[in-house]
Amino acid sequence: MANILITGIAGGLSQRVAAKLLADGNSVVGIDYREIRTPLPPSLAKLKVHRAHYNKTIIEDVFRHNSFDAVMHLGRAFSLKESVGKRFDLNVVGSQKIMNLAVQHNVPSLVVLSTFHIYGAHPSNHIPIAEDEPLRAGVQFPQIADAIQMDNMASTWVYRHPQVKTCVLRSTNIIGPTLHNTLTQFLRLRHVPYLLGFNPMMQFLHEDDLADAIIAAWRGKVVGVYNVTSDETVPWRTAISLTRAQTFPILAPVADLFLRATGNFPGYLIDFFRYPCVISDRQFRSKVTWFPRHGLEETLWSAVSSARSSQP
Repeated sequence: MANILITGIAGGLSQRVAAKLLADGNSVVGIDYREIRTPLPPSLAKLKVHRAHYNKTIIEDVFRHNSFDAVMHLGRAFSLKESVGKRFDLNVVGSQKIMNLAVQHNVPSLVVLSTFHIYGAHPSNHIPIAEDEPLRAGVQFPQIADAIQMDNMASTWVYRHPQVKTCVLRSTNIIGPTLHNTLTQFLRLRHVPYLLGFNPMMQFLHEDDLADAIIAAWRGKVVGVYNVTSDETVPWRTAISLTRAQTFPILAPVADLFLRATGNFPGYLIDFFRYPCVISDRQFRSKVTWFPRHGLEETLWSAVSSARSSQP
C-alpha cells in the first residue's frame, strides 16, 4: 500500500484519481486552495483532505507529518476568474514549492499534469505534434505564460533531480461528467457555435482515461515529458453534433467578443477553433501498458448527457 498526495482535490479529475487509488488499497491525502464540496462520495470516504495554498506553511506541515510514496500534482489553476498574479502564485511559485518539498522529504515519485494548450493552435503546427515541438502559445497569449513556465520548470526538474522519478503529462482536451473546465462547460451549452470557414480537427480524452494514465505513469515509474491523448480525432463541427447541441456559425472577427460573453473564455483557446493542435502520445504508450477505454462518442456524450436531460 502506498501513501500518495494529490493536489487539486476539489476538482473532478483529482477525485477520480483518488477514488481509483483508494479502491486499490492505497492511502490518499488531498490538498487544494479551493473549497472542497462536501459531502464527498462514498468512494472517497477514506480520503484525508487539507485546504491550503500550495506555497504556504500548511503544505509544509502536510509533508512533515506524512511519508509520501508519490506526489500527483494535478491542481493547476486555469480559471480566468483568478487574477494573473494569483495564477502565477499557484501555478509557478506553488508548483515549485511542492516539487522542492518532494525533494526535501525524499518522495520517490512525482507526476505533474500539464496541458497540450502550451503548444498553441497554429497553421504551421505539424500533425501530429510530438513532445519536442516548440511551445507557440505564449508568443501571442500571455494568459497561458504561467502554464508554460510551470511545464518548463517541471520538465527541467526531470533532469535536475533524478532521485525523484518525475513524469510530466501534457494532456489533450479533458472532458467528462465530473469536470467543470472551460471546454466541458462550453460543450454543455444548448447552442454551441463554430467559426465560419473553420473546422479544425480535435481530440478529446475521457476523465477516467486520463486518471488511469496518471496512475500508470506512477506505477510504471515513467520519467520524462509525454503527451497523452485519445485514439480518435474529429472535426469540431462533428464533435458538436455528437453532443446533440444546436450549432450555428459566427464570424471569426467577432469570435473573441462573443465567446467572452458566454463566460470566462480565455483568448488563447479561440485559435483552437481555427487551427488544429493534434498531438501524438506514441512515446508515452511505449513506456506503459495504458490505452484509452472510452471511445469518442461515449466520451463526448458523458460530458454533456446530464445537461442535455434538463434542456428543452
